[in-house]
Amino acid sequence: MAATDFRDYYAILGVGKTASADEIKRAYRKLARKYHPDMNPDNNNAEARFKEVSEAYEVLSDPEKRKKYDQFGQYWKHAGQGWSPSGGVDFGNFDFGQYSTFDDFINELLGRFSSPGGSPSGSPSSGARNYRYRTSTSRSPGFDNFSNFDGFNNFSDFASGRNNSAIPDQEASLSLSLSEAFHGVQKRLNLSNEAITVRIPPGAKPGSRIRLKGKGQLNPYSHQRGDLYLIIEIQPHSFFQFEGDNLVCELPIAPDEAVLGAAIEVPIPDGSVTMNVPAGIRSGQSLRLRGKGWPNPKGGRGDQLVRILIVPPKALSAIERECYEKIRINRSSDPRSHLKQVSL
Repeated sequence: MAATDFRDYYAILGVGKTASADEIKRAYRKLARKYHPDMNPDNNNAEARFKEVSEAYEVLSDPEKRKKYDQFGQYWKHAGQGWSPSGGVDFGNFDFGQYSTFDDFINELLGRFSSPGGSPSGSPSSGARNYRYRTSTSRSPGFDNFSNFDGFNNFSDFASGRNNSAIPDQEASLSLSLSEAFHGVQKRLNLSNEAITVRIPPGAKPGSRIRLKGKGQLNPYSHQRGDLYLIIEIQPHSFFQFEGDNLVCELPIAPDEAVLGAAIEVPIPDGSVTMNVPAGIRSGQSLRLRGKGWPNPKGGRGDQLVRILIVPPKALSAIERECYEKIRINRSSDPRSHLKQVSL
């Protein structure tokens, strides 16, 4: 292995080999703030330096990775003098001689899978490094999901040292039928290699958030997992819809029911009730069924709004047609009388 293959991460961060974890973190923050792409737009040298600093911190901030890196450094020094690991230095039965280049060692240490050509999988065959960044809600040009890197929500928080969310959270959508959402349900979910049972309480609505503590993304530095939030989606129903906190339905009625009034059976989520439709109701008016709507997580139920739709018959029997003709001849009201006064 050529001496130029090895990269001194301690020198890159400007700390000594006995530096504490806090000293390494402080040095990294200072350099990352200096070379961050947001602070150096269109500066390729700063971008390369930033990647180098990030890689150094990713290795030295993890005790196990740092230990192997230090051991590899010892091997590299001896290997450059024609020495092999059998020369008396104990590396815990770890064969550093299996790596032909420093990049091979780092790729495996950081979980980067190498292609047959020796470069990290997905990176150019020229050997350009494949850098990994953390989950975020925004992106910087040329960097994947940086804004939650090392637990910071945005670059301003990162630059000032404020750690608002040390463990990144995740979101996923969960689709429920209206019946499942109304009554509550248990769902069996597969999260990576883990199967869990989630209880959805009665009354979940579109956009409801169910928190699964400790089931989110793994923070590579603290080795803790964030939370996973399930965002509820409710499948469309043929009769019921949501309007804010209320459940809404559309109830078709016949013209005679609208004129004379009627007692009509109306479906509700858990059965049906009889609703009195007042005489003279107009199409589009809404009636309220109090306490017959969607369950409230704090107890009780909301209201169900019933929107009236007057539906004339498409086919008339002989007697129906005769009756409607008599109504038209003898009608005393004119619903368009007010239009006679309309003018520009």
